[in-house]
Amino acid sequence: MKVSFDFDGTLQQEEVQEYAKELISRGIDVWVVTTRYDENHEHLCSSDLDTSDLWEVVDKLGIPKHKVRFTCMQWKWEYLKNTKFVWHLDDNHEESRYSRQNNCKVPMVMTYLKDWRQKCEDLLNGEIKNMPH
Repeated sequence: MKVSFDFDGTLQQEEVQEYAKELISRGIDVWVVTTRYDENHEHLCSSDLDTSDLWEVVDKLGIPKHKVRFTCMQWKWEYLKNTKFVWHLDDNHEESRYSRQNNCKVPMVMTYLKDWRQKCEDLLNGEIKNMPH
């Protein structure tokens, strides 16, 4: 099972990092999908590209660098739509709205909801129930 976390405003939070760490210890495949520019597109960014904060958290959590995807300011649903993530955790309601409008099959859970963690767990449990034994 694979899940995806936004970085800015989401995986930057200690509480979310703790949850990601817990998922990794449970054998869940944790990825990061961010709208930031990657190093190949940094020339398109008006400010200096500094991803040191992202890499620091990714390294601390033990997420391999190849499991970090930069959408280069494209909507995340465009990347997520053809993936097999159980869910994507984000803090941007616009991302969620566009995802629904474009029929992205990967549910987006919003961190501003009080029960975001329970929603993630419910989706994981639903996925487990539907997996062949």
